[in-house]
Amino acid sequence: MARLPVVADRFYPGDPTILRQTVADFISPDQSKSTAKAVIVPHAGYVYSGAVAGETFSRVEIPETVIISGPNHHGRGEPVAMGTEDWAMPFGEVYFAVDLGGAILKDAEVIVADNQAHQFEHSLEVQVPFLQFFQESLSIVPLVVSHISYNRCRRAASEIARAVKAYPKPVLMVASTDMTHYESRKSASVKDHLALQHIMNLDPKGLYNTVVTNRISMCGIMPTVITLLVSMELGAVNAELVRYTDSGEVSGDTSQVVGYAGLVIS
Repeated sequence: MARLPVVADRFYPGDPTILRQTVADFISPDQSKSTAKAVIVPHAGYVYSGAVAGETFSRVEIPETVIISGPNHHGRGEPVAMGTEDWAMPFGEVYFAVDLGGAILKDAEVIVADNQAHQFEHSLEVQVPFLQFFQESLSIVPLVVSHISYNRCRRAASEIARAVKAYPKPVLMVASTDMTHYESRKSASVKDHLALQHIMNLDPKGLYNTVVTNRISMCGIMPTVITLLVSMELGAVNAELVRYTDSGEVSGDTSQVVGYAGLVIS
């Protein structure tokens, strides 16, 4: 049984023809691409964050196998939940990467199979059309993560990295997160750049502690920390900020914005 879209026609167009043109308008077709360990991208409606996501995805080669992790906005299911269903999306079906997903679950203690956590979650879904646009043979390992300790993030990252190291094909990790929510542009920018500096320094523990201590409402902090940890275990040495902006760029309201960032880890 396939997972059906839950935010098509709300966060992004559900009509495949309109969706393809929408995504095409957000990407940079002449951008040179590099091989990356991971990208970090926002997950708001495309009108707000699509340009950041498109510019970021345009920078990297999208392999056939992608691990997408995002926050659990609804609190359903297990704390670190892997979906094991195929996804029925406007651009066509996206298959669960059975081999890699199974390898991660084998002997895993933190990551568990749980489709309930994915039923209404949008943070992964909005990334899939961008990935399909660049990679028609896409298969995914979807993970949603609730608020967990740094030690559990580290253990989850070890379970993922162990499987990816043994996997015979290239794998890209995608961490889905928005940054500060509903603060002034000035406040959001200050807080977000505190967090972004730790990402660019490849400092996952510093990122975790900074977000918690400063109460930065970065919804995807856990998947971002896990993605950083996995990337470093796989040999990442660099993190580049592609673009930072906020919802006020579109809405014109800078009194209460949501921050959006795109980064490439290589």
